[in-house]
Amino acid sequence: MWKVQLFKLNYDENEVSAVSDVVRSGWITMGEKTKEFEARFATLLGSDVKATAVSNGTAALHMALLALGVGPGDEVIIPSLTFVADINTVMLVGATPVLADCTSFNDWNIDPADIERKITPKTKAVMIVHYAGYPCDMDAISTICSKHGLKLIEDCAHAPGAKYKGRSVGTFGEVNCFSFFTNKNLSVGEGGMITTQSADIAQQIRYLRSHGMTTLTLDRHQGRAISYDVIRPGLNYRIDEMRAALGCVQLDKLANAHKQRQSVVARYIDAFKDIEGLTIPFVKVDDAEPVYHIFPVMLPEACDRLKVIEILKSEGVQSSIHYPAFQEFTAYKDMHLDVTPIASEISRREITLPLYPTMTDEDVEIVIAAFRKSITLGRN
Repeated sequence: MWKVQLFKLNYDENEVSAVSDVVRSGWITMGEKTKEFEARFATLLGSDVKATAVSNGTAALHMALLALGVGPGDEVIIPSLTFVADINTVMLVGATPVLADCTSFNDWNIDPADIERKITPKTKAVMIVHYAGYPCDMDAISTICSKHGLKLIEDCAHAPGAKYKGRSVGTFGEVNCFSFFTNKNLSVGEGGMITTQSADIAQQIRYLRSHGMTTLTLDRHQGRAISYDVIRPGLNYRIDEMRAALGCVQLDKLANAHKQRQSVVARYIDAFKDIEGLTIPFVKVDDAEPVYHIFPVMLPEACDRLKVIEILKSEGVQSSIHYPAFQEFTAYKDMHLDVTPIASEISRREITLPLYPTMTDEDVEIVIAAFRKSITLGRN
């Protein structure tokens, strides 16, 4: 039904061959291919990173909180504009989420000044998100966390390969989390990665990933161990070899895919810059190398978002919303969450247009024409 989808996989026969090789190997659970994926991902980030592949990005966030000892009685400051996994995982460890607003209508990342305003004696950690693949102000955020003795968790789900002042995101926090969900820049279907520069935290993460056990099934299969001890209560958040193999192939494509995404974003910005009342965030980015995960815009106030989405659909263009406000969800609407006016207004008017590295010139032109038409017809 779509002429242009919101996202398409950047896959070819290389991914098919990689998975086939794993199946033929006779070993499909976590093993040597996982180790290769972890080592290559750590190399991508540099700075003595220790990387642990896990089953998905939400598992990574959950494990990060557990590894840092976050629990009942603690507060965790999180962005108000982000996916629900961030608030869900904070709640699941028994901590209290505290929402910080966006910086401005031009910078939708978490506002360092609002982080500092929200700190209380109960604050234990700050979880930040590099929204849409654009790095946060890490100098300011790191300084605030250091000043107040707070743990920093980077949610890098949108930003594998992004850099802030030449340094890779995913190297600033005590624990950092990546997602490799289907629509991510590095896609394996379901998968994630946790990075840290602490050997102790890395070990705790590995215990948490696999039942708290001291040896893995692969070790026993290959005769390197007979039994195992359990050091701490753990979970089963392991990745498998097929997805690790897909991750290795996707790593080979990542840098070029980022360039292709950047080219599409530049065309969109040029095509939409004259639309009255339309806000395109992150047009001017200082000190950062973004990776252009999604193309979000804030519609003019006079536009009916549902009507815009329906017009786009009638033109064969898929769109999405990143993200609905937490305060509107049934699970959270009675929690009296923090008032965050900038994020709330963005959530009310945001729409996301198609963006993926294999978009053709024709695809881009279809989106541009359809969006301009939807803005014209969608005004109240």
